[in-house]
Amino acid sequence: MPNDETTDNIAVLHRFHSATNSGDPELVAKAIDEFTAPDLVFHAPVPMGGTGRESLKRVWEVLLRAFPDIHVTLEETVAEGDRVVARNTVTGTHLGEYRGLAPTGRTVTYGEIFVLRFTDGRIAEVRGIVDVLTQLRLLGALPS
Repeated sequence: MPNDETTDNIAVLHRFHSATNSGDPELVAKAIDEFTAPDLVFHAPVPMGGTGRESLKRVWEVLLRAFPDIHVTLEETVAEGDRVVARNTVTGTHLGEYRGLAPTGRTVTYGEIFVLRFTDGRIAEVRGIVDVLTQLRLLGALPS
């Protein structure tokens, strides 16, 4: 049975995803400031450069510009202690430049898994695995 800490951490994750699913870049940036630790450690397969909160903000700026209707569905969460693992399905329509690709109008659906470590009710560390191969195939950048 989850304790108060794990229940609270999952609730923070849900509130963060609610903001990211808003499609509003300003709301996403505010949510990153609100729900992540100032010294956030961000490990993810993104060629954004930078670190921490600013890197995470840049990722969301790129995603929202490329896929203005992006939606992350939390399919499953597993929590233990200060960690929450989230398995997500991401959908979006490619309407803006992304990784050098001109908009295709194609819809993408791909999976991702994130391991989040929490400190004092905020996300302190993020480790992510994103199915970029499927994403790029659906955009026509790689052969099927």
